[in-house]
Amino acid sequence: MKNQRSLSLEFKRQVVEELHSGENRPARICRRYNTYSRVLYHWKKRYCRGKFNNEPTDEAALKDRIEKLERLVGRLTLEKEFLKRGLRSSISRSRRNEKRSRGGNASSAALGGSADL
Repeated sequence: MKNQRSLSLEFKRQVVEELHSGENRPARICRRYNTYSRVLYHWKKRYCRGKFNNEPTDEAALKDRIEKLERLVGRLTLEKEFLKRGLRSSISRSRRNEKRSRGGNASSAALGGSADL
């Protein structure tokens, strides 16, 4: 298993700010700091969301908000569909029970009516 380096938030922030400055290309930054591009972009994403003791960028804050709202919409949609099915099932059961009770009363009344004759 590879040794995993533990780098400070300050170092990560410095590297990402260098990337944002546009002075060097990502490949050069990766070579200079001996890291992988996927790590650099992961740091960039976390930086934009304010995870390095910095203010999140407006775009990242909006993306976070959109993701949260999309999850909420999905959860509410599932809940709505679940409740719809339950309501349909309850209504159909109620109608079946209503028909049975009416049908039972009508047949007993018919039998009772013929007994009086």
